[in-house]
Amino acid sequence: MSDLESVLGSALDLGEEGRWDEMAAALRQMLEEYGDEPAVHCWLGVAEREMGMEGIAYERFKAALGLNPEDPYILATAGSGIAAFDDPDAESALRAAAMLGPQVVEARLLYGAYLSREGLIPDALRELQAALELAPDDGVVLLELGVARALGGEMDIAARLMGEAAVANPDDGWTRTLLGLVDVEREDLEEADAELEAGARLLPEDVEAQLLSALAAAANDRLAISMEMVERARMRAGPEEAGYISEVEDRAEDGPESAREFLTRELAPAALRERLMVRP
Repeated sequence: MSDLESVLGSALDLGEEGRWDEMAAALRQMLEEYGDEPAVHCWLGVAEREMGMEGIAYERFKAALGLNPEDPYILATAGSGIAAFDDPDAESALRAAAMLGPQVVEARLLYGAYLSREGLIPDALRELQAALELAPDDGVVLLELGVARALGGEMDIAARLMGEAAVANPDDGWTRTLLGLVDVEREDLEEADAELEAGARLLPEDVEAQLLSALAAAANDRLAISMEMVERARMRAGPEEAGYISEVEDRAEDGPESAREFLTRELAPAALRERLMVRP
């Protein structure tokens, strides 16, 4: 093992433990000696992104790609990182990752996820299906296949795939909430209620998830659960969200029909569109 691999491995171990600030500090020191190594810039970008420094992370990913990496992991990670900023260079980096690493799950997954959000659904399904063949039980791959199907308007297939993803990752509140929103779109409010409640409980800081669950519970005549979810939202919301929460509360108290109308016509469709576009 080279000195670079050893030091880089130690830094990545810190990230595995969630010690992002320490990982970033170690990688910044490495830049002095290994500033021409794409991996150092790329993984420093990952650490800084996890620390909430998205703008700086973007520059790290651009620097990594500017050094012409051939490692599919670096290409996929950095390409996905700049895709979040709608950088046109993302497509070529992700395509190169998939071509250079056809057996690398992350490369096929991230390229497919990019293509689906660009509206290129057949191409996205090709890449994501390849990722699934490499990792048939991977919850993230199953979820992204579901996202691609949903973006293509195939909600029943999307619900099945997202359900499989939820089984693979039962503690992933994002998956449960997204599945619940797809169930709303499918007009299955009973299933939506169960999934949105599960998602909200797994994502206590997600105010919107609490409100979606509140409306679904009220639409299914479960007012006690609905009011609990409203209160959970109120405890974590900012001042600017107070009026929004009050409207949800009023709709829930007005009865199942009022809650159902607000959920299905206003809140859920917008939430589904926005969450489908969030990249892995």
